[in-house]
Order: sequence, then structure tokens, then C-alpha cells
Amino acid sequence: MKERGFVQRAARRLKELGRAARDILYGMTAYEWVREFEKARGEAERIFILIVFGDLLGVPILPPYYALRLLPYAVPRMEGWRRCLLRERDLTDLFDQEIG
Repeated sequence: MKERGFVQRAARRLKELGRAARDILYGMTAYEWVREFEKARGEAERIFILIVFGDLLGVPILPPYYALRLLPYAVPRMEGWRRCLLRERDLTDLFDQEIG
């Protein structure tokens, strides 16, 4: 009975150590790439929505017919997009690089 509890605790501990090692390896190798890809995807998405629905901000670029056809796909992201474009920024937001 005691041996089974010991084996279960040891297995759980090995699993936790494996997860920690995997997280450390991920952080050392791919984390920065993933963050850069997420930023690039977000920028491309914001530009696309600006082109399609720029008339909401007073920048009519695309005819309303095409914008209306794309509206069902863009509505879930509209509020976040508007908040992102209209938030105040300063010089430090332009340079999102680590110093070192």
C-alpha cells in the first residue's frame, strides 16, 4: 500500500519536472518567435480591418458593398480593433525592443 503511494508521488513529481523542463526549453527556443508572429498577425489583421471598415474612423477606402459582405466575419473583433487604433501611444510604444 505504501509502495503504491510512493510510486504515484514519484510519477507525479517526474511529470511536473518534465513539464518544467519542456516550459524552460520552449522559453529558451521558440517563445520569442511565437511572440513576433503574434504581433505580425495582429498588425496584419488591424490593417485589413482598417482597409475594410475605415469609414468607421472617417477613412473610406473600400466601397460599402464589399465591407457589408465581410461584416459578419469582422464583427467579433471590431471593438478590440477600435480600442487598439484609438488608444493613446507614446514614443516607447514605437520601439518594442529589448535593450541589452
